[in-house]
Amino acid sequence: MIDLLLRSVLLVPGGRADMIAKTSRAGADAVIVDLEDAVADADKDTARAVATDAIGELRPRVEGLVLLRVNPSATRWFEADVAAVAASPADGVVLPKLERVAQLDELAVQLRAAGRPDALIVVGLESGRGVADARELLAGGDGGAPAAVYFGAEDFVADLGGRRTVAGAEVLYARSQVCLAARLAAVAALDQVVVDFNDDERYLADAQAAAELGYGGKLCIHPRQVPLANAVFTPTAAEVAHAREVLAAGSAGVAVVAGAMVDEVHLKMARAVLRRAGAPE
Repeated sequence: MIDLLLRSVLLVPGGRADMIAKTSRAGADAVIVDLEDAVADADKDTARAVATDAIGELRPRVEGLVLLRVNPSATRWFEADVAAVAASPADGVVLPKLERVAQLDELAVQLRAAGRPDALIVVGLESGRGVADARELLAGGDGGAPAAVYFGAEDFVADLGGRRTVAGAEVLYARSQVCLAARLAAVAALDQVVVDFNDDERYLADAQAAAELGYGGKLCIHPRQVPLANAVFTPTAAEVAHAREVLAAGSAGVAVVAGAMVDEVHLKMARAVLRRAGAPE
């Protein structure tokens, strides 16, 4: 499941049918219609109905995934939110603030009962407990592992009582921990949001740092961030050509390409580049 192509994942408020409709033009690999953070408590029920109808309109018009982010499992809206996933043509569900494997199992049970055992499950690790137990949580439970995970930096820092900074030193450990746990569980990993959607340079720098850590994609809170994420997490033509050269050298028993040693780890990295590019070896 780690080969799931999720370079750019666009979050959109669940109560805004107009904004949901516009995501069809964004070019994101996935759209998350959000019933959690983007909707006030008093508007949850109304937003759920709006989101279900809007997803029905959106799903035939986009090539990427359409997902519905439900409210956390301990809330009074959770069951109705999961039922909305089953009642819509959404490809899957996003479960925020995962902290216990039992929450993942409960979601899988409800999806099966609603006739949607095929629904993709994406989870958020965005608390101290969630990050600390990342490896166990992403290994999954009786219902298996999730398809993808995102790191929620804003909630994580709030949970710890820290201060959010541009440099991001306060989340580096947690960000790395989530990425590592995702790799060990063969789960696609999505990096944190950049809340200033007008700062393209900051988004690009943050996305590049995420790619260097090992993330395969990034959350977007505005359509203008989508092409930035796609650019960072799509290998360039030069990177694809170099990967092919490395693989060819490996097949021929050549130990050096462009002055650099070629061994098994470099062959593995080259194959990963081609997978991300959607290119044959």
